Amino acid sequence: MSTPAKKVRKSQAQVKSLPNILITGTPGTGKSTLSKVLGEKSGLKWISIGDFAKEKGFLGDYDSELECHELEEDPLLDELEDLIGAGGIIVDHHVTDFFPERYFDIVFVLRTDNGHLHDRLKARDYNEKKLQNNLECEIFQTILDEAKNSYDENIVHELTSNQKSDIESNLERILAWIDQWKSDNSMK
Repeated sequence: MSTPAKKVRKSQAQVKSLPNILITGTPGTGKSTLSKVLGEKSGLKWISIGDFAKEKGFLGDYDSELECHELEEDPLLDELEDLIGAGGIIVDHHVTDFFPERYFDIVFVLRTDNGHLHDRLKARDYNEKKLQNNLECEIFQTILDEAKNSYDENIVHELTSNQKSDIESNLERILAWIDQWKSDNSMK
C-alpha cells in the first residue's frame, strides 16, 4: 500500500511547528482516555482512527467473530496526509504498521497488566474470543513489538497504564516531551 508520490513530497516539504504523536496499545489499555486529556492539555488535535474511519466512510467488511470492522487503509491514509503534514496531531489506534514511518515524531505504547485489562474488556462486553485474543496480544507484547518493527526504536516508548494515577504521570511525561520538542525545533 503506497501513498501517491505527490502527497509524499508535499508532506515532506512542510515545516511543522508541533509534533505528531502516536498513542497505541492493546484495546483497553487507555489510549483514548490518555489521548483525549493530552489533546485538551496540549492543544494538539486528537484523532481516534476508529472514529475517523467511521466518520469518513473508511470502514470495510465487518468481522462478526471479532465484532469489528476492517479499515480501508489507503483512503484513510490519503485523508490523513495533509493533517499529519501540518503537525500537531495525536493519533490513537491499536494497529501501527500501516502508518508511514514519517508520520510520527514519537510513539507511546500503553501496557496494562492482564488482570486490569481483563476487567476493562469484560466491562466492554467483549465476547470470549475477542477478550482472549486481546489478552494474548498484551501477554506477548504484540503491539510493542509491532511498533518497534515499524518505527525507529529510539522513538518508541512503553508506558504503564494500570491505574488512574498512571494517566497523570504519562500525561506529564508526554507534555514534557512536547515542550522539549518545541524547544528543539523552534525556528531561530
